[in-house]
Amino acid sequence: MPHVLSSRSLHIAQTLVRMNTVSSRSNLELIDFIRDHLAGIGVRSRITRNADRTKANLFATLGAGKPAGVIISGHTDTVPWDGQDWSVDPLSGIVQAWPEGVGEDGEVAHSVPRLYGRGSADMKSFIAIALANAERFIESNSPFAVHFAFSYDEEVGCFGVKELIADMKEAGIKPLACIIGEPTEMVPAIAHKGVYRYRCCVRGKEAHSSLTPNSVNAIEMGARVIGKLRDMAEGFELSEPRYEGFDVPYSTASVGQFRGGMADNVVPRDAEFRYEFRNLPTADAQDMQKEVLAFAAKTEVAMKKVAPEAGFTFETICEVPSFMGSANDPVTRLAQRLSGEARVTQIAFGTEAGLFKSAGIPTVVCGPGSIHQAHQPDEFVTLDQLARCEEFMRGLATVKSIG
Repeated sequence: MPHVLSSRSLHIAQTLVRMNTVSSRSNLELIDFIRDHLAGIGVRSRITRNADRTKANLFATLGAGKPAGVIISGHTDTVPWDGQDWSVDPLSGIVQAWPEGVGEDGEVAHSVPRLYGRGSADMKSFIAIALANAERFIESNSPFAVHFAFSYDEEVGCFGVKELIADMKEAGIKPLACIIGEPTEMVPAIAHKGVYRYRCCVRGKEAHSSLTPNSVNAIEMGARVIGKLRDMAEGFELSEPRYEGFDVPYSTASVGQFRGGMADNVVPRDAEFRYEFRNLPTADAQDMQKEVLAFAAKTEVAMKKVAPEAGFTFETICEVPSFMGSANDPVTRLAQRLSGEARVTQIAFGTEAGLFKSAGIPTVVCGPGSIHQAHQPDEFVTLDQLARCEEFMRGLATVKSIG
């Protein structure tokens, strides 16, 4: 018989979804809730905070005294919903049935219950199910501990988890593996691209537009660098070795924002644009950025002849490394066993997996829901997916070996 989602897991998932933890806000309400819940069952949490102490990570070990175990990892922040057309309150945590399938008589065959709200799929429900089963991990006769690792600011650059991993290392905690519960429809994912974002500020020299030889047009100079990025993107598409299994099996480059100019008859002094690379696990995004910097340096030579102060400055916005695991990794085989999935997949979106793996922790990505619902209006996860996740957690509490 299929597993039925417990009311306890659903209640905690609704509770977390109803907390507004958009990345621009604090996540402390949610972290405090998890800390207090764990404290109530005798588990102490390690808290690491950002510089102004408005956000926090939480790390806790369930089954203290056992040999190193498996990390259950999730991020607590969400993306905003401003400007999206929602039919329900994004913080409602409401459950509604959705008709699915039509019988021969034209009637709806059955309805699929869904949990709606920002973060329902990405990825508060996974955290909630882990929390609902915390006592099971404590009471388990498994030889391994389970670690909870819940971070802040994943959505804006995986900033919080870097502090969490550093604290874990400082404490001498050496987990055997990590499972990150991003929405993969409970299919273990073994690879994703990196996400590297940069801001370029262009300083030129303004002038009346009738005197362009006396000026340096910041927009036009910025456009030359953007043209270089476009050339690089086309080069990846034409000649980069393919990594099959990705929706786009080569690295990409794109410009997401551009600002500059004040009037039609004023040569602009300043411009700014932002761009990103999404690199295959087999490609180096930092080498890509070096190519952009070298092109900008050459472009500056002519700019400085007109105005010595002219030029480019670059700022790193985020660096989320790519992830490449293996179907043969013990943690992947464990995730397959617990999820009942014989297959593995690769995902297009970035996660914290590359950072955990860089820390020497074998990692897999496997969680309920679909990325196609994440970040969308009326974000949802089906209760069937949550039930599968709960079955996964209950199985994890009984494992005797990893792999």
